[in-house]
Amino acid sequence: MTAHQRNLSASIDPVKLDRLAEVAIKVGLQLQPGQDLLLTAPAAAMPLVRRVVEHAYKAGAGLVTPFFSDEELTLARYRYANDASFDRAAGWLYEGMAKAFGANTARLAIVGDNPMLLSGEDPTKVARASKANSIAYQPALEKIVNFDTNWNIIAYPSTSWAKQVFPDDAEDVAVAKLADAIFSASRVDQDGAVANWEQHNARLRERTEWLNGQRFHALKYSGPGMDLTIGLADGHEWEGGASTAKNGIVCNANIPTEEVFTTPHCRRVSGHVVSSKPLSYQGTLIDNISVKFEEGRIVEAKASRGEEVLNKVLDTDEGARRLGEVALVPHSSPISKSGLLFFNTLFDENAASHIALGQCYSKCFVNGDKLTPQQIAEQGGNKSLIHIDWMIGSAHTDIDGIHADGRSVPVFRKGEWA
Repeated sequence: MTAHQRNLSASIDPVKLDRLAEVAIKVGLQLQPGQDLLLTAPAAAMPLVRRVVEHAYKAGAGLVTPFFSDEELTLARYRYANDASFDRAAGWLYEGMAKAFGANTARLAIVGDNPMLLSGEDPTKVARASKANSIAYQPALEKIVNFDTNWNIIAYPSTSWAKQVFPDDAEDVAVAKLADAIFSASRVDQDGAVANWEQHNARLRERTEWLNGQRFHALKYSGPGMDLTIGLADGHEWEGGASTAKNGIVCNANIPTEEVFTTPHCRRVSGHVVSSKPLSYQGTLIDNISVKFEEGRIVEAKASRGEEVLNKVLDTDEGARRLGEVALVPHSSPISKSGLLFFNTLFDENAASHIALGQCYSKCFVNGDKLTPQQIAEQGGNKSLIHIDWMIGSAHTDIDGIHADGRSVPVFRKGEWA
């Protein structure tokens, strides 16, 4: 670590950073004695990685195996690789990861790369590389979306990311501000973080239990630029906060999280909706997304910025134009109150109610762990190479739950739980 890097690292509260590592292991993963851990992180996140590994071994981890990415190495590919490189991905690596997850290895991802890293690169190459990676990643992704093992995502305030969120501040100030925002959103800015997460999970569980008791047939959204009906998958189940993976371990997949979510019926979505916040996707900021659904499929899509990239995403495969997730988040969530655009879905999706294009979660079905892919499809679950969340909720959003007999029940009024 250079002197400059040490100075920037000094901008990050070491006590809170350690709390985040502890929460990742004890709450995010609930790592079990003897369980292996596969960890991915940007090289810049080494201070957090070291603390995570320490807490993992203290919790009895069998073996922790880290994989690192680096922004300069990523950019070197776009600058010097031959054209054929962008249609390739390390399938052998993802096959190994899938094998590890199938053998009860836990999964932890630390995010923190510059979200606009690829903004100056050829968008066609970015799209090709992304598609190749998505195809190669499928064996591992299926283990994650099906909750075969306990997994978790947390964040580290890298300098390049911090300067995107706070462009007018000096590097050390930007890093300190982003660190504080991450710690606050991740609920580790106060003592007793593990207990605080238990209370937060209990509140989210109350919401999911109410929604599951209602058994709504659809959700009706109304508000500025929004007239949307989202049918819910047959036998859908709401999830939020802590979930039980197929290996029996209760984990929090995302830290932070403010959402409750389920699987929509991919063939029963109709109407139109506009995004309430920009979507940062692989170096492109896609703003003012406006789409029209017919029979579950997006038939029109526009954006004031990044429209070309949006349409490339929608053309990924047949399932990319259909929904795989619907999530409810109150406008008063801590991340919304911060007023920040993080340029990172882990945070931005927790600022507003949102929908996700692409792959559904089999976890969000009653007895989902016992359903075959064909049964999930028959019940309305979507399949795709992508899963991309974007925000549609605001302080002006009303949502009603619609029962199969047409009865309507208020769920949200003016962006808050009714």
